Amino acid sequence: MATRFYDLEVAGCKRKLSILNVTDKLAIAGFIMLGDVELVDACAKELAKKVPADTEIILTAETKGIPLAAQLAKEMGMPYFVVARKSIKAYMENPVWVDDVSITTKGKQMLCLMDADIERIKGRKVLLLDDVISTGGSMKALTNLVNKVGGTVIGEACVLAEGDASKREDIIYLEALPLFDAE
Repeated sequence: MATRFYDLEVAGCKRKLSILNVTDKLAIAGFIMLGDVELVDACAKELAKKVPADTEIILTAETKGIPLAAQLAKEMGMPYFVVARKSIKAYMENPVWVDDVSITTKGKQMLCLMDADIERIKGRKVLLLDDVISTGGSMKALTNLVNKVGGTVIGEACVLAEGDASKREDIIYLEALPLFDAE
């Protein structure tokens, strides 16, 4: 159980985030949008004002970015968004995949697309979306995936830019989120 907390305000919503160790030296504030309808809706509305207007498709990684991608697509009047899955499913014919390393997931994982999603991306302008960008590892993997299937990345967006990511000028985000020393 967390004993430290970080008070966050983003898109007009206030949340108290648990600070949790991810290594013996590093701790992060756990930002979980899953199930938080008010937060997802407010953040999608704010991001819709900032992302490139010529975005043709939104791509997110499974799982935490899914509700945000759905709401942002709705805000932007898009009928679809794409989810890069973390494993190849039986219904996926001719899947395409790349490896991904994230600070919030132990070890290496895969991000993969199925035929229908590849067709939605091919030749289109793609916005990469996640709840948090920290090291940029997942965004690099998503970029590699888009490049592999013939799309063009026109932006990287998130709700929170964590740690040094908040210093980047090439990403779109709503608020900065600090990193913490582990205790």
